[in-house]
Amino acid sequence: MSEPKTPTVPLAFATLGLLAAWAVHDLEEVATTARWSRTRVPVLRERHPRVPDRIWRRLEGVDGREFATAVGFMGLVVAAASADGHRTGGRSAFYQSALTGFGLHGLVHLGQAAATRGYTPGVVTSPLVVVPFTLWARGRLRRAGVLRPARVRDAVQGLALAAVATAAAHAAARRIR
Repeated sequence: MSEPKTPTVPLAFATLGLLAAWAVHDLEEVATTARWSRTRVPVLRERHPRVPDRIWRRLEGVDGREFATAVGFMGLVVAAASADGHRTGGRSAFYQSALTGFGLHGLVHLGQAAATRGYTPGVVTSPLVVVPFTLWARGRLRRAGVLRPARVRDAVQGLALAAVATAAAHAAARRIR
């Protein structure tokens, strides 16, 4: 008698799921960033007087529409990474780097909240969506035999991809707004 087969979750959930997990996370950020910057930044500025004024001015000047526009641009990057991952059965280096960057950026949110001793935009969905999804998706890719070996270089590339894409999205949003 043969062993019953355990149903496997389609790999599409790991590839296209990146876009869905990102959307949930960024909805939190869009909903909270403008208010947070108005209410919390003055408190943080008082607490950390050595931080350069230009940084505080930039944080205080966050416009909700500009931020939402930047999120839209970032969504295009994440959608492209998800689609490439789906097209290649999860093998895409672009998709895997985006997935790694997404997960690590969730850890950055947790670090920001710890450093500021309070809520920061994105911190609620980081431990509930971002980090668990990333770990699950990486596990699914590993079981499918397509996950590249984890190296420090890959983590750095993933974070760099997230940082460059975020900076470009914000720069484009500033130009448009």
